[in-house]
Amino acid sequence: MKKILVVDDDDDVLETIQLILEIGGYDVEPLNEAEFIFERIAEFNPDLIVLDVVLGKIDGRVICSQIKSHEDTKQVPILMMSGLYDLKEVQDMECAPDDFVSKPFKMDVLLEKIEKLVSKKSPNYNVN
Repeated sequence: MKKILVVDDDDDVLETIQLILEIGGYDVEPLNEAEFIFERIAEFNPDLIVLDVVLGKIDGRVICSQIKSHEDTKQVPILMMSGLYDLKEVQDMECAPDDFVSKPFKMDVLLEKIEKLVSKKSPNYNVN
């Protein structure tokens, strides 16, 4: 079973994504406090991280860059999501995520992107 760490400071979004992914057969670890992400990565060892851009006091883009620049975590795919930022702003980062989805998102689009990333297929930056 593939393990997915979902990081969002909105509990409703977090619960919705967790429920959908668990129904889809994934082992899901929700995290609403981004400052604990590295401890959670070490404990949970996720196959994918779904990461919101706006996380209260912490910018998800900074976390993404830290994950992608660290030797132990750089291979973990990251799917970023945001309702405030667009694909262009996220793609141009120094350490860009593996894929991106805009909020609000269609569940089938989210699941398709997740399946591609956990299956190690090429990312598709389609923001439908």
